[in-house]
Amino acid sequence: MGHTLRLLDLEADAVRGGSLAGAQLLVLGAGRTGEAVARFAHAAGALVTIHDSAASEKTQAIGAVLSPLGIRAVFGETAELAELFAQADLVVHSPSVTLGFPTVAPSVAGPLEAFAKAALALTGETGTPGKILISEPEWTSRLLGNRWRVGVTGTKGKTSTSALLAAILATDPQHPVAFGGNNGAPLIERALEMPESVRVVLELSELQLPTMYGAIDVGVYTNVSADHLDRHGSVESYRRVKQRLAGLINESGTLIVNLDDPVTAAYAGEGRVATVTYRRDVPLPGGVGVVDGWIIAAGVQRAARYGGGAAATGPGGRIMPVGEIQMPGDHSISNVLAAVSAALVAGIAPDAIRKAVAGFKGVPHRLEPVGTIDGIQFINDGQATQPDAVIAALNTFRKPLILLAGGRSKGADLRALTAVVGERCSGAVLFGELADELEQLFRSAGVTTIERAATIDDAARCGLNLARAAVGAKIDPGFGGEALATVLLSPIGSSYDMFNNPFGARGDAFRDAVKQMRSEVHA
Repeated sequence: MGHTLRLLDLEADAVRGGSLAGAQLLVLGAGRTGEAVARFAHAAGALVTIHDSAASEKTQAIGAVLSPLGIRAVFGETAELAELFAQADLVVHSPSVTLGFPTVAPSVAGPLEAFAKAALALTGETGTPGKILISEPEWTSRLLGNRWRVGVTGTKGKTSTSALLAAILATDPQHPVAFGGNNGAPLIERALEMPESVRVVLELSELQLPTMYGAIDVGVYTNVSADHLDRHGSVESYRRVKQRLAGLINESGTLIVNLDDPVTAAYAGEGRVATVTYRRDVPLPGGVGVVDGWIIAAGVQRAARYGGGAAATGPGGRIMPVGEIQMPGDHSISNVLAAVSAALVAGIAPDAIRKAVAGFKGVPHRLEPVGTIDGIQFINDGQATQPDAVIAALNTFRKPLILLAGGRSKGADLRALTAVVGERCSGAVLFGELADELEQLFRSAGVTTIERAATIDDAARCGLNLARAAVGAKIDPGFGGEALATVLLSPIGSSYDMFNNPFGARGDAFRDAVKQMRSEVHA
């Protein structure tokens, strides 16, 4: 038999004390997040059922791993969900299975809505018993207690910024770092083991933010434009979701915003919490910027938890030369400024910041070099599924430039991107559901060399052929200098039309294709 839970029972001390023992728990979504929740709750004594609307080879493989542990796995849209919800004391949903999102299968939406109406309010009294509906990010937040945490969000750049910030914070041996969230690493299984001194960096997407209520110590914005309109319906709705992070910052916390982005710049005037601004120009007082090729801090204040007062810098506020940043593109400078701002708030010394940034080469699937063939470089920007991100990538490389693009539409306005493609690209290889639309747009912008591909492997090989044709007689098998041409995977659309596990799978396939082509050329 299950039993009635309180919100208090989801906190770390209660879970350690056995508060979940015998509780009936239903996990919605069998991706990485759902798997992690199922294992965590099972280890805490709950009776766990995991459900996913898909009945694919992937979900069956997950079931095969979890079932021997005693976790019940139920897959497919024909599952009797009404009974599962009726039995559940606690329902934990993955971010993509959030009530009201079109990513929720119709067979799940009805019983989920009924359960939600009867569930406790997550902002209510923690000692009141009742049914509970909660997301993994929100439950993790409750398990973390008062551990210091930074939330990083933005339309683009949040993964690179949060990963860089984690690398900088890791230079302080007194404070271990935990990095998770939207980057595919749920922290729920690690939360109970983290020391109180840990610094937690959370990459937060528009999927996670609507389900979160717990306080954040530092909120970092890279930028906010338009994305995921297929999920949120309008630019205004999407931006409201992103703005939630600013509202989650506790009263003694810090908001970090990008003055070069008009949407996040407006947050600086709200005045609810201390604000650090950054821009690729002379910094405002209390902010971070660039002067004469140096990243400069102008009196950034440390968190009271780490001593308060002005953060340490070199002479004249210097932190490091911009030229030491290894990540390509002007947008990478903005990402570094955001990470540096948060690191200063945490009290990290300027020399440690400089060393960590100079040694950071980026993250997979974000302008990631994956190989060179005959002087033609291949760049994996597989997570660029938003027009501004693709534009930034296109502006990073010179011609000849072959763009590999396609996937499933996210409802974004592609007009500004189309103009940049016409200006910057020598040719394009298109794939997936967006191929017809993209070909029409690209040809209208003056791109005449366009091919189609059925797979990412085919796209990479076609891109190599187009790049070779563009370079012509310049090709040199013994190449060792500056790239003669670039083949860029920067897809525009999501990968749900081709991959069951969209996080990184498309970029991994591109990387594998380049590796295979290199082995064939050099055999």
